[in-house]
Amino acid sequence: MEDTAKYLIHATIAADGVVERSDVVGAVFGQTEGLLGEELDLRDLQQASKVGRIDVAIESENGQSFGEVTVASSLDKVETAILAAALETITRVGPCRASVEVTRIEDVRATKRREVVDRAKELLAGGFEETALSSDEVLEEVRDAARVEGIDEYEDLPAGPRVADSDAVIVVEGRADVLTLLEAGIKNAVAVEGTNVPDAVADLTRDRTVTAFLDGDRGGELILRELSQVGEVDYVAFAPAGRSVEDLDRSEVLEALRGKVPHETLADEADVSEAIEGPRAGSPTTENGSATHADSAIERGSATDDSGPNETEDVDAGDPAGDTDDVRPADELKDSSGSDDVDEPDEPNERNDTTEDGETEITDTIEAHASEIVGGDSGRARLLDADGGVVSEVEAADAFDALEDADDAPHALVVDGEISQRLLDLAAQRGVSQLLGRSEGSFVKRPVGTRIRTLDDLRIEA
Repeated sequence: MEDTAKYLIHATIAADGVVERSDVVGAVFGQTEGLLGEELDLRDLQQASKVGRIDVAIESENGQSFGEVTVASSLDKVETAILAAALETITRVGPCRASVEVTRIEDVRATKRREVVDRAKELLAGGFEETALSSDEVLEEVRDAARVEGIDEYEDLPAGPRVADSDAVIVVEGRADVLTLLEAGIKNAVAVEGTNVPDAVADLTRDRTVTAFLDGDRGGELILRELSQVGEVDYVAFAPAGRSVEDLDRSEVLEALRGKVPHETLADEADVSEAIEGPRAGSPTTENGSATHADSAIERGSATDDSGPNETEDVDAGDPAGDTDDVRPADELKDSSGSDDVDEPDEPNERNDTTEDGETEITDTIEAHASEIVGGDSGRARLLDADGGVVSEVEAADAFDALEDADDAPHALVVDGEISQRLLDLAAQRGVSQLLGRSEGSFVKRPVGTRIRTLDDLRIEA
C-alpha cells in the first residue's frame, strides 16, 4: 500500500490512562464505523486497498499515554481530508478518555518529487566523469595498471612476482604496502598481514637477505620485534614518523629504503622508537659504510621495465634491459673478505619478566589488585591505568574483548584465569606494559614489550 499511497495522514493521540496499540486501532475502526456512509467506510476502503494499515506508536508515562497515528491513503484530496477529520471524532480509547488531532497531511508524490530534484542537482554537479585525458595521463594509467596487475601470492600472502625466486625480499605489513612498492617498480615485497608474523614469512627470512620496511608508528615497531624473534632480519627501514608505507609516493619509498640500516644496530636498543629516529630521518653512515652501499643498491633496484635511460642512473651494466626489480642489500654489504663478522642479535629472553630501561617495577597498588582479583578467586578481570587506577572491570572470560575495545590502552591487565597466547598477542599489540594472571598458557612466542607475571611470581618476589 505504501508504494501506491498518494497521501499520509499524521495525527497525534493522547489518552488519560494506559492504553496499547490494539486499543487505538480498535477505537479508530469502532468510532468511525457508519459515520461517513458506506462509500467511506474504513473497513471497506482497506479491503479495496484504498486505505493502508493504521500504524500506531504509543508510549505510557505517569498513567497517561501519548503517541502518533499514521494512515496511508490513495483517495483523492477531498476524500482524504474527510477521512482525516473523521479521526478527530474519537473521544475514547478503551476505558480512557482520549483526544486525536491531525497535525498534517503529507503529499507523498510531492515529497518524492523534491527528492528527485535534489538528487538530480547532485548528479548534475558531480555525477558526470571527465573522459578527456592527456597523452601523459593515458601513458601513466597504463603503466600503473601493468605494475598493479603484477601482484602475486606467496603461501597465500600478498606478494610481488619476484618473491619466490629472488635472493632478497622486503617484508611489509599489508597488501596495500605491496601495491605501493609495485607502483614504485619494486617486485620482491611480501606482506605479513598484521602483527602476527606467519610461519611462511619467518621461514622465508632464514635463507634470504631481508629488509623490514614498516609503518612509522607503534604497529611497525611491534612487527619488527616479533619478526626479529621468529625470523632473521638483515636491514630495517621505516616510513616517516606517523605515516604508513601505503601513503608514500615513489620518491618517498626509494628515499626510505635508501635510509635503511643493519638490524644489529637496533637489536640491543631498549627503546626502538628512539633508535629508529636516525633511519627515518635519512641515511646515516655506519662504521663499515653500509649506508653508502645501501644507496647504490636501492638505485639499482628502483629501475623498472618501463624506465627510460635517465630515470635511474646507477643500473648494472650487465643488465641491458635495466630490469632489476629486486631491492637488494647485495653481497657487497658484507665484509669484502667473504667472512661475516657482524655480531648476531641476542636471542630473546626465555621469560619476558624483565623490565626495560625507564620502565618502572609494578607498584604496590597493582599488586593489591592482583591479590584481590586472582587471589580472591573473583572470576573477574581489571584494566588498570599507569597510576594503578581501575579503567574498567569485566568478567574474566570477556578480558580479551574489553582490552580490544578499550579506547586508550591500559597500563596493566589483571585477569583471574590463564594468560593465553591470544591474550598476550593483543596485549603486546595494544602496548600493555604488564599482564598478570593465575597461570600461563603454552606460548609459541613472547613479545618483548609486555611483562608477564602470575600470582605465584608475586608471592616469590614478596
